[in-house]
Amino acid sequence: MKLVGALGVVVLVCALTGCAPTEQQPTSVRVATFNASLNRATEGQLAADLSGENAQARAVADVIAENAPDILLVNEFDYSSEAVELFRENYLDGVYPHSFTAPVNTGVDSGLDLDSDGSLGGPNDAYGFGVFPGQYGMLVLSKYPISVEGVRTFQDFLWKDMPDSLLPREYYGEAADALRLSSKSHWDVPIEVNGKTLHVLASHPTPPTFDGPEDRNGKRNHDEIRLTADYIDGAEYLYDDNGVRGGLAEGESFVVLGDQNSDPIDGDSVDGAIAQLLDHPRVQDPAPTSVSYGTDTADFADPVPGDLRVDYVLPSSELTVTGSAVYWPADAEHPSDHRLVWVDLEI
Repeated sequence: MKLVGALGVVVLVCALTGCAPTEQQPTSVRVATFNASLNRATEGQLAADLSGENAQARAVADVIAENAPDILLVNEFDYSSEAVELFRENYLDGVYPHSFTAPVNTGVDSGLDLDSDGSLGGPNDAYGFGVFPGQYGMLVLSKYPISVEGVRTFQDFLWKDMPDSLLPREYYGEAADALRLSSKSHWDVPIEVNGKTLHVLASHPTPPTFDGPEDRNGKRNHDEIRLTADYIDGAEYLYDDNGVRGGLAEGESFVVLGDQNSDPIDGDSVDGAIAQLLDHPRVQDPAPTSVSYGTDTADFADPVPGDLRVDYVLPSSELTVTGSAVYWPADAEHPSDHRLVWVDLEI
């Protein structure tokens, strides 16, 4: 009888005050990007290196362990499922049970004379500069489940299909219509964080250098960054590698990750290239810093181009940022000319 009475009191209180289900508390998630320079000169060499003890790979793993991201994009990780498994198990101690990688355009022969040297083949005639397919690839590592069935990739999207693009047709001539826009690929990788979906928008646009007065790489870098911005806008002209049109659905949470090869102030990128993301109304810029180098994330040759900010973690505007940093310890050997960048989010 006492139990029935107590339940009656609960029912009465709920009737008077309105009992709502307890809201799930947000999850703190550290999201990072790191151009780790885990690229090799020959196909299969990365997997061979990771099969044993490799000093550079160990140093990369130490940087990752020191910063402990929950979700990480690794740029310049040669495409190889074998290399992914070896890196996860031999170097990262299995702390990332979920991963995603896919083919990229680097090293994929276009069959065209893209550098106008009168011959076919070689890294400059690939859809993205590379000596073998998959060189300078990408890898997403996660402690949270990846919705693989929801992944979208844009490796095959043609540059000509971007309205009002900067495609330098006069330079490429008849080859212009066959050019793929993404020098590696653009990915939307949905990750499930305790019942909520976070879209990782991963890319690695080409450096805006190594060209001529036509500025073909600078223009490509600009439009690769624009592809991400237009994807956030839900642009209908976009189509993924499965032929599905459109961009990100309205209201979805996301984080833009990757080495964008564009500094907002310095460097050789086209004016306003990275501003397409930094000034986007749906994007926030936590502007992570290190103690000694401010917002710079890459230690390039001095005096030109010098240290630059090129690596970004840019969450959607509705997400709460609780911390951020560029990992640039003083007096330390670095395994890459880029630094790991992280942002802590509440999701």
